Amino acid sequence: MIFSSQLMEAAVNEFAKLPGIGRKTALRLVLHLLKQDKEMVAHFGETISRMREEIRFCSKCHNISDADICSLCANTGRNHKLICVVESLREVMAIEGTQQYNGVYHVLGGVISPLDGIGPDQLQIESLEARVKKEKIEELIFALSPTIQGDTTIYYIQKKLQSTGVRITTIARGIAFGGELEYTDEMTLARSLQNRLPIENYVKN
Repeated sequence: MIFSSQLMEAAVNEFAKLPGIGRKTALRLVLHLLKQDKEMVAHFGETISRMREEIRFCSKCHNISDADICSLCANTGRNHKLICVVESLREVMAIEGTQQYNGVYHVLGGVISPLDGIGPDQLQIESLEARVKKEKIEELIFALSPTIQGDTTIYYIQKKLQSTGVRITTIARGIAFGGELEYTDEMTLARSLQNRLPIENYVKN
C-alpha cells in the first residue's frame, strides 16, 4: 500500500497489530474513522485508553473487573460454595452465555505448560487453594480446554486439594479432546456443565 499521509499509514499499522486484522481491514477501519466527527473519534480513543488504564482484576476470582470485587463475586444471588475453574476471561464469558451456571469462578490465568515455560507458580493456584479452605467451598468444577496441558493442570490442582475434602468435578467430555473451550457452541457447553463428572472418572479416561 502507498499512503499519501504518514499519519494514516501509522494508524493503519497500529490497527494491523490487532489479532485477526489484516492491512486491508485496518485501512477500512481508519477510513471509517476519518468519516466520523472528531468528537466521536476522540471519545473512541478515550474509551480504549481509559479501559486500559483503569481496568482491574477481581481480588477474589481474578476475573476482569471495574472494582476490587467483580460483579459476579459481588452477586449474592449466586452460589458461592460452587466454583468453576477456568483458564481465562474468555471461558467465563462462554459459560455465562449458556445461562446454565449460577456459581462463581476462579480464573487461573493459563494452564501448566512446561514447554512454554509456564509452571504452577505462574498461575492463580495458591489463591484457589486459599479460597477452598477459607470459604469452605463444596465443589470445584474444572472447565479447562480438554488438552494435555489442561489435564496436567487439573491433575496438579486435584493433588494439592486432596486433603480438603472438596468435591472436584469436570465438565463432561461432550467437548472433543484437543478442542478449545471458547469455540465450543453454547448448547454443547451447557450440557457439559450439567453432566459434569467426578474427577476420579475423568482421570481414568
